[in-house]
Amino acid sequence: MGRELAFIEALRALASDPAARGLTDDCAVLPFGSETLVLTHDTMVAGVHFLPDQDPADVAWKLVATNMSDLAAKGAVPMGVLLSYQLNGAEPRFLVGLAEALDEYGTRLLGGDTVSSDGPQVLGLTAIGRASYLPVPGRNGARVGDLVYITGPVGGAMVGLEALRLGLPESQSLAYRRPQAHLGEGQALAPFVTAMMDVSDGLLLDASRLARASKVTISLESAAIPLACPPERRDEALRWGDDYQLLLTAPPELTLPLPMHRIGAVIKGQEAPVLVDGAPPLGSLGYQH
Repeated sequence: MGRELAFIEALRALASDPAARGLTDDCAVLPFGSETLVLTHDTMVAGVHFLPDQDPADVAWKLVATNMSDLAAKGAVPMGVLLSYQLNGAEPRFLVGLAEALDEYGTRLLGGDTVSSDGPQVLGLTAIGRASYLPVPGRNGARVGDLVYITGPVGGAMVGLEALRLGLPESQSLAYRRPQAHLGEGQALAPFVTAMMDVSDGLLLDASRLARASKVTISLESAAIPLACPPERRDEALRWGDDYQLLLTAPPELTLPLPMHRIGAVIKGQEAPVLVDGAPPLGSLGYQH
């Protein structure tokens, strides 16, 4: 077991409230009066989640978008965010991107904290949303016989980062610099899905997480998976993160409200949680800390 997984396993003993969903989901889901709140938090570190010399406006956008993507996976409507910011002298550009992202996703800055410290910049954001549909979709509802869908292509962030490092035109790095959270799609899909999550750490790894939570195996058809990169890089694209598409399962008899890419099916649980063209993929499935 890796260090991250071991720590999360230890934390589960402290996260006994049902709202925590056993720390196996994208968000906490907390009934509050007549509403149901959806809560998430993401942290980004310079040199890990973004380039140390990257435009701070793009960093701010990505920080907001990654949290909005978690809300999208629950079909939630964003209500506001709390920011944790490590001062580094680039605040004016960060504020530009933050304002652009908040406007894009129709949400508000409600508060937060600032800190000064040496070392790589560390940023955090807590997003608060309101459930648009009950029960709020989780990762654990996929059933044998369901079909597996994704909202769009993978691999765009992979080639986008390469373009950014090479100094290519900004349009070629946009998928990495300014990922899109699919809030509208998540809200439209929530009443129809049996399980849903966003693809942040690689399609294969995230599909395996959904499969393990649902105690099934997900069988993917590689040729059906849409790509935003050359076809010869398909295997890399399936393991790369930062695409923030929605991965979902739904019964085959349902007509989904939006065009989707059908990429596989849910089958009875096997030793491997995910199969690609009938076989367990070899090597690392995606990004892990």
